[in-house]
Amino acid sequence: MAEVKPDHPAVSQGQAVLPDRSTWWGRLQQRLPILQRKRGVALVIGLMILPLFGLLGLLALRNRDGGGNDAAAGTASGPEVITDDTYFYGQSEPVYPSPVMTGVGTWADAYNKAVNFVRQLTIEEKVSLASGLSSSTGSSGTLNGCSGNIDAIPRMNFSGFCLNDAGQGVRATDFVSGFPSGLHVAASWNKDLARSRAESMGLEFRVKGVNIHLGPVVGPLGRVVRGGRNWEGFSPDPYLTGSLVSETVTGIQSQGVITSTKHYIGNEQETNRQPTGDVEAVSSNIDDKTMHELYLWPFQDAVKAGTANIMCSYNRVNNSYACANSKTQNGILKTELGFQGAITSDWGAMHAGVASAMAGMDMVMPNSDLWGDRLVEAVRNGSVPEDRLTDMATRIMAGYYQMGQDEGFPEPGIGMPADLTKPHDIVDARNISSQQILLDGAIEGHVLLKNVNNALPLRRPRMLSVFGYSAKSPDQWNYKSNGGVAAWTFGGESSYLGRDTSAGFSGHYYEDFSDIAPNGTLICGGGSGAVTPASISSPFDALNARALDDRTAVFWDFFTPDPDVASGSDACLVIVNAFASEGYDRPGLRDDYTDGLIRHVADRCNNTIVIFHNAGVRLVDQWIDHPNVTALMFAHLPGESSGRALVSLLYGESNPSGKLPFTVARNESDYEHFAGPDLPEGQFVRFPQSNFSVEGVYIDYRHFDARNITPQYEFGFGLSYTTFNYSNLQVTKNDTNTDQYPTGAVHEGGQVDLWDVVATVSADIRNVGEVKGAEVAQLYIGIPNAPAKQLRGFEKPFLNTTQSATATFLLTRRDLSVWDVVAQRWLLQPGDYGVFVGASSRDLPLQGTLTI
Repeated sequence: MAEVKPDHPAVSQGQAVLPDRSTWWGRLQQRLPILQRKRGVALVIGLMILPLFGLLGLLALRNRDGGGNDAAAGTASGPEVITDDTYFYGQSEPVYPSPVMTGVGTWADAYNKAVNFVRQLTIEEKVSLASGLSSSTGSSGTLNGCSGNIDAIPRMNFSGFCLNDAGQGVRATDFVSGFPSGLHVAASWNKDLARSRAESMGLEFRVKGVNIHLGPVVGPLGRVVRGGRNWEGFSPDPYLTGSLVSETVTGIQSQGVITSTKHYIGNEQETNRQPTGDVEAVSSNIDDKTMHELYLWPFQDAVKAGTANIMCSYNRVNNSYACANSKTQNGILKTELGFQGAITSDWGAMHAGVASAMAGMDMVMPNSDLWGDRLVEAVRNGSVPEDRLTDMATRIMAGYYQMGQDEGFPEPGIGMPADLTKPHDIVDARNISSQQILLDGAIEGHVLLKNVNNALPLRRPRMLSVFGYSAKSPDQWNYKSNGGVAAWTFGGESSYLGRDTSAGFSGHYYEDFSDIAPNGTLICGGGSGAVTPASISSPFDALNARALDDRTAVFWDFFTPDPDVASGSDACLVIVNAFASEGYDRPGLRDDYTDGLIRHVADRCNNTIVIFHNAGVRLVDQWIDHPNVTALMFAHLPGESSGRALVSLLYGESNPSGKLPFTVARNESDYEHFAGPDLPEGQFVRFPQSNFSVEGVYIDYRHFDARNITPQYEFGFGLSYTTFNYSNLQVTKNDTNTDQYPTGAVHEGGQVDLWDVVATVSADIRNVGEVKGAEVAQLYIGIPNAPAKQLRGFEKPFLNTTQSATATFLLTRRDLSVWDVVAQRWLLQPGDYGVFVGASSRDLPLQGTLTI
């Protein structure tokens, strides 16, 4: 059967390619605009090579009489542009056939039910389970407001599936909550809170009739510092991300809702994420060791936690599209990790019908001409064995039974009307029990980075001045019924009404994107991961309410870049943001407008407190050492309770306990080549290449440690209003098999003895300050022949003043192993392992040794 690729949006004619501001050439182009034109570049090159011609002339005169050496004739030229995909064949190992589901472990009962159900289906009905019916990721759908739908099979009493976004709550509908983002959860470093958030969020998806929750996100992990979707995931550290995704999967699925953990795998940049014109999607070229020790790690945790669905990504992996990559789907996910669920495509990520089916993909979204009737034809003519189709249907239905959706689950999409402007039954998914979780989650994801002169907490200030565009509510918060990438639906209300997000979704990766969202506060980023809560608390709303109670005089200016500043202000709050969205990568890690505003206020106010709603790393080097900048807080993306949470922290009702889930550099150049996305260039101008193996596992703090670079704020750093002391490190090797390789059977998550506890580490933490609060105790391990230290444990005890607690960390075989590319197994090496415990990746007062 012939396979064709669907048409893709082309880059608009005459569209300028913006200079990359992270390189010397990009900065030169900004200063000299003529260099952004081909004629200007040619002029500079001509001037540069004129002296070379003179030297060549002198050399020719010297060699007129044959005194020079013979040389080959001709001129050197670069490699030819690759125009055919066959150039890359074999770079991704083929693994066939696709493994059939076995029902191992806890899946046995669901598997048996699914087998019994599927054996009664026709080929057409099996295909209908695997092929999306119709849907829209825009403002309104055709059947309902779900992002995707699987058709019902009435004769089997099966009512179909509603699939819907995303990681911060139910998107694009009414009467739902706005939970903190994945990044915000990571900044809390609180596993219990991650579980509670997931349970509450899962309940709302269930009430709305959503069978499959399109999340959580662990890809992108965060390799590209300016990545547009990093805020949807947790952290560039695989252990932190893996721990939190495990809690999230368990919590959501406890409500009977299937999680579709995404985006599998290597989906680390938005630029060229999809084919556009004659340029294919970027290829994430990942070596075997880096794949296992970094990018696969959190997916492995999600599989072990029981995720019933995995979403394959837009990008290519080792030059094979992720949804047609047999190595990653058949070989790693379904064989090595023992994944029992189904693999679903990202929206429009399937580019080959038969190839994707044979490579292990099980469900296409939102729909595709390559499946449906054509998949029926492929099965009937033998291009796809019926056994493969049967396994696809079995895996899909096993998730349905594993979650108990055959008993009492609401009708698919019952709370997801296709058009909110038309009369519809109200299905209020919010639960009163979630209110405290929403507030606690928002509070704990704030990270206090600077606090001098007792600037915080505030103590009933007599006069307060508030500046900055992220303080107020968005100028607009309103549903738009004409479909498309609408602002409210896709998190763009604060960012030029979704202008940039819409451009990114159209495949325009090189527009003049904004660094900020200037039209109001940020509670989430842009794109399909956005959330549309029924109400929000903005910082200024909450501050003004507190000021009324305290009889504090308040001045404010949300619009002016150089506002007047009242000289009598006890404190000046500058509340700003750093925006990011699906569809494009961030243009930079700072912006002149915001930095100028902060400096302007600080020059006029001796107690300037800066608050950032940041969808990722934000550099602060332009003003952090200003003597009048007394405090800095990263507020991340807190969800609907943003303002209430911030005021609780600013006034000391809550004690900051968040820690950075990433590293903040002093300069963008400190991140080196992975600060920004890889672009089409040279011979690969039509097949963009992103070579992860250049840095391997050395991203974020591992990179800074390896290069001996001092960051502005290290991974794991965060201040409190109190002080904690660490003591009494204990390292105990357990009586567990420590042979070099695991020998156990493969269940969900891999070989079962990978999870054997090999050692136990404990340490005492005491609150020696004057305020009660929580502390994140962090364990790092120095594994032989690996990065100097890697996070391998964290606990967050809450301690009253003078109170102490013991933090205990369990180290599994996998925690202490490295991936052996020859044996294709996890290797536990004999030798000494460094053990480090403390308050951040660079504040580790307790050090010991574990000997294997």
